[in-house]
Amino acid sequence: MNYVRTGLLLAGLTALFGAVGMMIGGQQGMIIALLFAGAMNVFAYWNSDAMLLRMRNARQVDDQSAPELVSMVRDLARNAGLPMPKVYVIENPQPNAFATGRNPENAAVAATTGLLQHLDRNEIAGVMAHELAHVKNRDTLTMTITATIAGAISALANFAMFAGMFGGNRSENNNPLGGIGMILIAILAPMGAMIVQMAISRTREYDADRIGAEICGHPLWLASALAKLDKGVHTIPNMQAERNPATAHMYIANPLSGKGVDNLFSTHPNMANRIARLQAMVNGASPRQQSPVAQPGPKKGPWGPAGTSVRSSRTTRRKNRPWN
Repeated sequence: MNYVRTGLLLAGLTALFGAVGMMIGGQQGMIIALLFAGAMNVFAYWNSDAMLLRMRNARQVDDQSAPELVSMVRDLARNAGLPMPKVYVIENPQPNAFATGRNPENAAVAATTGLLQHLDRNEIAGVMAHELAHVKNRDTLTMTITATIAGAISALANFAMFAGMFGGNRSENNNPLGGIGMILIAILAPMGAMIVQMAISRTREYDADRIGAEICGHPLWLASALAKLDKGVHTIPNMQAERNPATAHMYIANPLSGKGVDNLFSTHPNMANRIARLQAMVNGASPRQQSPVAQPGPKKGPWGPAGTSVRSSRTTRRKNRPWN
């Protein structure tokens, strides 16, 4: 990821927050908004991951409650050279997943029950590797802060709408465009925040796909998972995400796609393009050699056959190269 570009986009998002504050409350409003944005950035750095997991009613799992999933994540984290993240499961029928945390030492990955039920073990490994790639790239901090500021801009825009409709002449003292200007802010500010989120999200998704394929050792595992996710998000709505669309960009697949026409802008690259890039890695690339993480086999329950380790044996590692 281009960190300079991402930093500039985050600065633009903060500036947008200040501009909305200025239109609502003049210079004093801008100063208050910028101070509030700075405080939010500090708060988001330390608390946004926990807030996001609580918002999604995520349940932490361990070796006793979800042994196959936790073992899989442990092997993938070892392949990626990362500390073991916390693992969460979200009761949601839509197949999806996301990662969060301010750094690799304080990271968490979360999978929905829909993902664990609709994907096989290899595909789940591809998805979890993608999320660990976000952790490795430190995308998680950027995107949680982005979600926090974007959500605040939407809240401030709603206040502007209220002030524009009922503030009367009082709004004209601070806003040269008057009540109409406040209503325009309410419409355009969230749209601007969404565009910035889109710009950050698309590059990081392609990078996470590539690095995730290297972590799990099989690009086609992730490619197959993305195809199923694309179908799942279009047929199974995610009402938790619909109620808080500012966090949609954090998922591996756009969770708002279940509503189709209601989502005018996509926070994710085209799924067909993502799959094509992963297929190209198999056909022409010679990436870093990794050991396979999961073994093909019949699926029994959400994480594979009971008692089957996701770690391959030494014999299998010698026979099956990661890009076969």
